[in-house]
Amino acid sequence: MPQFSHVIVVMEENASFSDVIGSSSMPYLNGLANKYSLATKYYGNTHPSIGNYFMLTTGKIETNDDSFSGTITDDNLARQFAKDAKTWKAYAESIPSAGYLGGDSGPYLKHHMPFAYFSDVTGDSTQAANIVPFSNFSSDLTAGNLPAFSLIVPNARHDGHDCPGGGVLCQQADRLATADTWLQSNIAPLLNSSSFSDTLLVIVFDEGDMLDMTNSGGHVAAVLISPKVKMAYQGSGQYQHENLERLIGDALKLSSLPGAGNSSGTMGEFFTQP
Repeated sequence: MPQFSHVIVVMEENASFSDVIGSSSMPYLNGLANKYSLATKYYGNTHPSIGNYFMLTTGKIETNDDSFSGTITDDNLARQFAKDAKTWKAYAESIPSAGYLGGDSGPYLKHHMPFAYFSDVTGDSTQAANIVPFSNFSSDLTAGNLPAFSLIVPNARHDGHDCPGGGVLCQQADRLATADTWLQSNIAPLLNSSSFSDTLLVIVFDEGDMLDMTNSGGHVAAVLISPKVKMAYQGSGQYQHENLERLIGDALKLSSLPGAGNSSGTMGEFFTQP
């Protein structure tokens, strides 16, 4: 596993692998999957969304209640980043303000922002300030000021969760096409930047379609993008969100990981030698 200065995870919503890979609705993402590395056997951990976000960041499902409003005191990535002196930010589209820890606001959905639940963040204004509006991503990229870890959370109208105009009464193709356009508009500048040479970008769906119960959370697309991944590669290993947590740890050389991430299998098959 090569080491990276930056790891960026972009979360997409509620579509199964067969809905995404090969879909004419998502030409940009499919282009990245064809050029870089695609995990062909990646699965969500549960339904609905919130447990998948927690598995990625605490190594535990924690809850399956998307309306959960409590505080998580378990070990988590924010705590580990502090231990290892690694910077982090969570870039949330449509969040009302930096450091916002409240509930849903328009197309911003709190249950897509796991860091807003962690006691390490809710009890520390300095840590809470790492949750910022997505508009900060462009300025941080331009300034060469990206943190070691970034979680990018598009709003519910841009991540495949809701219809482009709000609500859920539209074709999935419309939701995915809008998500793909958003990715091209907002992620392509990263790939064209000087920072990309030492960056690992992962675009992953939290869970499959609600009817897809394969391995509990459904078969989803996960695309690994970097000059250091194997090009035009399709991985054969089986993975879930705890493996992606392990990948974050491996890529940033963290000293430990919370929950299942610490003991899960590596995703090293996707990388060329350091």
